[in-house]
Amino acid sequence: MHILFINRAVIPVFAYSGTERVIWDLGLALVKMGHRVSYLVPSGSQCPFGQVIEIQEELDWQSQIPVDVDVVHFQFNPGLELTLDRPWLMTQHGNSQVGEVLPANTVFVSRDHAQRHNARCHVHNGLDWSAYGPVELSKPDDYFHFLGKAAWRVKNVQGAIDTCLQAPANLVVMGGNRLNLKRGFRFTWSRKIQFKGMVGGETKFSVMRRSKGLVFPVRWHEPFGLAVIESLYFGCPVFATPYGALQELVPAACGVLSNHQSDLAAALTEQLFDRETCHLHARENFNAEKMAQGYLHVYSSLLSGAPLNETQPCMIEPASPLPWLKNSHR
Repeated sequence: MHILFINRAVIPVFAYSGTERVIWDLGLALVKMGHRVSYLVPSGSQCPFGQVIEIQEELDWQSQIPVDVDVVHFQFNPGLELTLDRPWLMTQHGNSQVGEVLPANTVFVSRDHAQRHNARCHVHNGLDWSAYGPVELSKPDDYFHFLGKAAWRVKNVQGAIDTCLQAPANLVVMGGNRLNLKRGFRFTWSRKIQFKGMVGGETKFSVMRRSKGLVFPVRWHEPFGLAVIESLYFGCPVFATPYGALQELVPAACGVLSNHQSDLAAALTEQLFDRETCHLHARENFNAEKMAQGYLHVYSSLLSGAPLNETQPCMIEPASPLPWLKNSHR
């Protein structure tokens, strides 16, 4: 099978982006299974295992698709009116606006993500763990970590900071800075909180490798959560809110889910989780090969003419903001 991925961002990813990392690992896994992949992406992209075609924005999609492509896989919504001479689908990586109608052949990245769009077709993301270097499951250093774009209010970096200060525990923030002027003046004074800025690659891996766990009290329905499975892979239990896909990713043996700050703060001090259990859970359930198998099933359904969803998906209710209870007494 020849699959064409279409995305409006350069590959490979060199820092933080999630979508580009996922479609890179998906393509590589498909090639290892004997399939062929191509990428229709912006100028500056390169790929050693697949053909790279530069997007020509002035042309329509049909004229840019090689003649031998079997399935066209968009990573964004190309429009409800799009017609091609071969099967196409899109993966919805983020949350939609309420009332936004998506193409019938849309794949979501978790069961919860699909259900919130009144749909059913979903494939969990997976990653190529061979690119993540060594894993250290022995006694970690004395800190937890937060991983996410701290400028996004829904990621609730302040909740992660407050939770660790209540515990008390040290926290390393990846994805934000001590001084944040994007939402007014915000400066974190405590030296128990370290900031790494926007990081990726080995810098990010080295922090997670020695961390005691991920603190992730998001205030929206997380569509998936690459930060969660990356942390689990390095043996880090997850202390998060129970929103979106998080209940699909974090079993009881691998962390604590609560929207009460006091619950998560208490859990940080207890540390009753086995790092090898966390590592094996991510490695076995969220790898690139399993993701590729899921998409091959979707591609086969599409080629057979079967609909991926009964109706056009549409977001039912807002994904945010969701409750974060700082001072709860239960």
